[in-house]
Amino acid sequence: MKLYNMNLSNFATKSRIVVYDKGLNVEIVSPPGNDLHSPEYLKINPLGKIPALDVDGMVIPESEVINEYFEDKFPERPLLPKSPEGRAQVRTLTRFHDLYLEPPLRALFGQMNPKTRDDKVVNEKLSEVNKRLDELEKMLAPSGFATGSEFTLADCALAPTIFFAINLLPMFGAKPPLEGRPKLAAWWNHVQTRPSVKKALGEMQQALAAMQGR
Repeated sequence: MKLYNMNLSNFATKSRIVVYDKGLNVEIVSPPGNDLHSPEYLKINPLGKIPALDVDGMVIPESEVINEYFEDKFPERPLLPKSPEGRAQVRTLTRFHDLYLEPPLRALFGQMNPKTRDDKVVNEKLSEVNKRLDELEKMLAPSGFATGSEFTLADCALAPTIFFAINLLPMFGAKPPLEGRPKLAAWWNHVQTRPSVKKALGEMQQALAAMQGR
């Protein structure tokens, strides 16, 4: 198996965490030419996005589909609860992440340059991000991981994006995302103790520093 990846991508990191946590024998590679829109990569994944998983020539796109595939294929060290109710709870958070929390945060990446920044867009997206973070605060378990005592796919999804929020929001003069959100702050401190998360976020940090020219 081969996972097409870029270390700074939160969605690719989401799948790398699963690979690390389950101890899977997966080759992690960059897209050809490190370009998502190269003809070579578009032949592999016509969507031109990462991650993508090559399983003996069959390509699986989309991080959540990849992670569910890993869970189905390698049920050892499970990252989904046994009960249907528990699984639904995890999937609610992963879907909340993909559809509601991540998109407004992603929109801010195009506004990082102060010279070309659209303040109206920034204010709208910051407002939406903070609204989603407030909703997440209400959805998180009172303690432990995202849905309780067990580490799940919900934690894999949330950790890379919260990493981005912590690093990105202060650039726009916004309050730190953990401020005034005690459950989110406690979860963040706890989830970073997971070796798979610590490793993957370390890779993100290195990639972010390289991008910023540090």
